[in-house]
Amino acid sequence: MKQFFSLLLIVFVLSSPLAAQKRNGSAAAAAPKYGNTDGVTAAQLKDHLTFIASDELEGRDTPSRGLDIAAMYIAQHLKGLGLTPAGDEGTYFQKVPLRRAKVDIENTRLNLNGQTFAYGQDFLTSLVNANVSGAAVVFAGNGWVIKSKNVNPYQGIDVKDKVVVVVNNLPKGVTGADLKGPIGGDWMSPAYYAQTNGAKAVINFATFSTLVNWEGTRWNQSDKGGVEFGENASTIKIPVITVSPRAIASLFQGEKFSAANLFNKSMAGDPIESFDLKPTKRVNATVAVKTENIHTQNVVGILEGSDPVLKNEYVAVGAHYDHVGMNPFAAGEDKIWNGADDDGSGTVAVLSIAEAMAKGARPKRSMLFIWHAGEEKGLWGSEYFADHPTVPITSIITELNIDMIGRYQNPGDENVQNKQLPKQGEIFLIGSRMMSTELGELSDGVNKNFLNLSFNFKYDDPNDPEQFFYRSDHFNYAKKGVPIIFYMDGSHADYHQVTDSIEKINFESMEKVTRTILATGWELANRPTRPKVDKPLPASVISN
Repeated sequence: MKQFFSLLLIVFVLSSPLAAQKRNGSAAAAAPKYGNTDGVTAAQLKDHLTFIASDELEGRDTPSRGLDIAAMYIAQHLKGLGLTPAGDEGTYFQKVPLRRAKVDIENTRLNLNGQTFAYGQDFLTSLVNANVSGAAVVFAGNGWVIKSKNVNPYQGIDVKDKVVVVVNNLPKGVTGADLKGPIGGDWMSPAYYAQTNGAKAVINFATFSTLVNWEGTRWNQSDKGGVEFGENASTIKIPVITVSPRAIASLFQGEKFSAANLFNKSMAGDPIESFDLKPTKRVNATVAVKTENIHTQNVVGILEGSDPVLKNEYVAVGAHYDHVGMNPFAAGEDKIWNGADDDGSGTVAVLSIAEAMAKGARPKRSMLFIWHAGEEKGLWGSEYFADHPTVPITSIITELNIDMIGRYQNPGDENVQNKQLPKQGEIFLIGSRMMSTELGELSDGVNKNFLNLSFNFKYDDPNDPEQFFYRSDHFNYAKKGVPIIFYMDGSHADYHQVTDSIEKINFESMEKVTRTILATGWELANRPTRPKVDKPLPASVISN
């Protein structure tokens, strides 16, 4: 299998436009006004994405074999372009440390009301080592506390040293948009409240979606394993156990409400009374978790600038090259989330910009090209790079982040979700005006004098419910004081679905956006001074 992937990688590298031109001895292009923008082509973008979004890369999960192959593919191209490695120890790879945890099935068990249940058959669990012995049980309805909605199912209930049982959904009339601010402020999840108030564990009713995905979740917990990074490891240190209808029914046997009755009330949005279960009802649970230290990698390369002084400053152009992987137990025939738009489109756009700039005249400042891992898990790779930069973080004058630029509205597409996509000739910009007035003016000026795309700034609205500014890799640069521009096409029907595949990518529109980003980077790399940060992020944003 390894030989197959190695051969496949070599074939794609050798068949790339770069390799062909090198074999034919083509010369570097002269620099037009905004650099070698013609070096980015729809055909080139498609050539790269055909590999990056292929089934052979298995959805590029972090970490995974597919992600490693994608990293090798990118690094091989950077080497062919003559870019300087900017990872660890003279390589293009910056190692990002992770921890993998798996349920130890043989030593994980649950006993409810005197009846023993087996992991994977009747319960699943969070990856937290725990030993709960003879704990009393309290039922807390939906279990969410939302002060602004006057929702608190724990009034009059003491959960200390008990196991809290909840139906696993938000109360009626509450949506995710109502959970404003950090957890522990206006709102608390069932697990957060339980832990904060001294409970021993949380038991969830299994929802319909949980039951449908039961085998896939079991596989993720015990076969594949969960992965954590740094301080992003879960703050919940008590076990959260999801139980089957059979198991939960045994726990509520003989109570004033059956488990089925409580579940139906929750689904109907009816009020649910919280109550202690009979004192004879006890929970015994042992959760055993095995851990190992592993790593993934960011991919980093530098195109050195031509000016002897300004080359010590950098314009960073980045994207995340990971997606959400695969699951052999997923419903339907397709088991692989290829991530062609998210963020295969950004991945290959950065690679195409690097290729075009390497073949053209060099800008005065250096260009830092970076592919972040783990964005889908919580911006892991960009957080690690921002905290452990391979060039001084203060030398990065701007970060241009490309995350989903391959999809646009198509005539005749009546899918309501796809109506949110940008129109042809349009792209969403986030943050260009947020930290630096100069950067916003430069971005607008380059666009107006070049391809004159329609820039849509609707996601800059701080009240926009999507809150995209916090959701991609640029955020970790902004937190360090680096002004940013985030290019994206927004949400669509295929977002985080197995249907995010290459045949839906509009390469002609993607080419225009990618050329515009290259032109913006070129202008930034050649202007006499760096963009002034005249609107630094407030402390409340930085701590988010």
